[in-house]
Amino acid sequence: MKAIELLETSPVIAAVKDEGGLKRCFESECQVVFVLYGSILNIGNIVRQIKEHGKYAMIHADLTHGLSSKEIVVDFIKENTCADGIISTKPLLVKRAVELGLFGIQRTFIIDSLAMSTTKKQIDTFHPDMVEIMPGVMPKALEEIRRYTNIPIIAGGLISDKKDIMAAFNAGADAISTTREELWFM
Repeated sequence: MKAIELLETSPVIAAVKDEGGLKRCFESECQVVFVLYGSILNIGNIVRQIKEHGKYAMIHADLTHGLSSKEIVVDFIKENTCADGIISTKPLLVKRAVELGLFGIQRTFIIDSLAMSTTKKQIDTFHPDMVEIMPGVMPKALEEIRRYTNIPIIAGGLISDKKDIMAAFNAGADAISTTREELWFM
């Protein structure tokens, strides 16, 4: 499945940060789950539960305790879980995920024009499957990235209501990710 096809099945992505959120996302129609917690001891079990509920699991490699920032982390995830992809702020991890046949999602924080420029260079250099723009409540930044690339864009961070979701979509986002559980059920 291509990245854009995946996002079309789940324009709202459940970003889970604890066991309560994990259980709640199983009740939602969200087909994609961003795992923003866990450790090397339980990440396999977390992914197993997600897969048992017929959902796609994307592990945030930077937020999983016990994993380093080395590319071997992606190999570990591929070999020891059934994850569908990884999320990382580290472009080399994203590149490695793509090489291994996992979805590679580049998470980037657009805080100024230098960050915008760096994001564009990373897209050109590392060719992620998707890019997550944080915070997702910046329509101008989303519009600029949309004009720059056809790579699927996920808006994440600080999205608090339906108005924020609609603004992100209107600015060119293909999906949004949120830890706000009430938004998983819209």
